[in-house]
Amino acid sequence: MKEYLDIANDPILWMTALPVISVVGIQAYIFSKYAFQATKATSLTKEQCFKAIKTGAVSSIGPALSVFVVMLGMMAVIGAPITWMRLSMIGAAPTELTASTIGAKAMEIEFGSAQYDATAFASSVWTMALNGCGWLLFCGLFTHKMSNLQDKIAGGNADMMGKICGAAVLGTSSYLVISNSKSGMDKFIAALVAAVVMIFLTKLSNKMPKLKEYNLGISMVAGMFVAVLVSN
Repeated sequence: MKEYLDIANDPILWMTALPVISVVGIQAYIFSKYAFQATKATSLTKEQCFKAIKTGAVSSIGPALSVFVVMLGMMAVIGAPITWMRLSMIGAAPTELTASTIGAKAMEIEFGSAQYDATAFASSVWTMALNGCGWLLFCGLFTHKMSNLQDKIAGGNADMMGKICGAAVLGTSSYLVISNSKSGMDKFIAALVAAVVMIFLTKLSNKMPKLKEYNLGISMVAGMFVAVLVSN
């Protein structure tokens, strides 16, 4: 166990992970820069842009907490460098955890067990890397063609496209609520509580406009808290 953890936390892995994380940070800076430049062609002010950034930062607290919890578990098994790199680049904690688990099972070893060794670690890392290649290649090769697909699906109607995307998000979220659970009731209760909290906060924010920035984050944290309670 100690031998493979020495490999998993080797300084060389930190050095290989650092350039990838740096690219993510540079991309965030470039996107933000161009977003501010694009305001010249709109009626948005810099104050509104900063408010949007603040709202996005607050709303990200809920998802970040779930990623943080998974990150701690992954770090204990596959080390900090790979965990840091994968979750910073991909960000889908359940996907990365599932991929690393499948990689270990391919070696007929349980993820995080006493038998987990350097071979299982290598298999987990390869599985995570190959699992992420699919959608990264798709984004690089076909993202520029999505506007044509959007026109074909919605007929150039932006309002209709918004409804279609909303329906897709609703369907995906509903699937995630009921999947990967024995009965699905625990996740349903958590989602229901989060929805009730969101409705309450939406009405409350009509009287307290500044609260709107925190609505999503608070409702997600409430849902996560209830999910932990009912699952136990």
